[in-house]
Amino acid sequence: MRLFRPLVLAALVLAIAAPASADFTFFIGSNSTPSNRQVKGFAIGGGGMIATEFEYANNGENIEEATPGLRTFMGNVLIQTPIAIAGFQPYATAGFGWYRERLDAHQESAFAVNTGVGVKTTIFGPLKARVDYRVLRLRGEPLYSTVHRVYSGVHLAF
Repeated sequence: MRLFRPLVLAALVLAIAAPASADFTFFIGSNSTPSNRQVKGFAIGGGGMIATEFEYANNGENIEEATPGLRTFMGNVLIQTPIAIAGFQPYATAGFGWYRERLDAHQESAFAVNTGVGVKTTIFGPLKARVDYRVLRLRGEPLYSTVHRVYSGVHLAF
């Protein structure tokens, strides 16, 4: 009987505990400005219908093709459906942060804003796939002031 009460109490606490609201995404994709080149990064965040995240992304420069490397550090707000619709959870996002553009001797670092849309779909359990499209507007004097990025990634909720 002494063991029964703590087990019942633990079961009740677990039954009424709030679901996890943090997540981590590793992504790979393409920066398409001025030409397609690979971008890699990660995002970590949390929340429910309105969520926040920190995102880091990086693609290298290519001197032969004259395409700059771009590294971004963004804070974003996501507005997403609270549940999946037909297996998909769409979202819209906007944010701001800092970027660093580099091509040979050229280097620019300044403020940036981004907007985008995406969708998450469950693979199994807390593991999801995520597809995202972003438009980044780079301030200062970058070689390309508007950058388009498409990526897909593995999203883990915890």
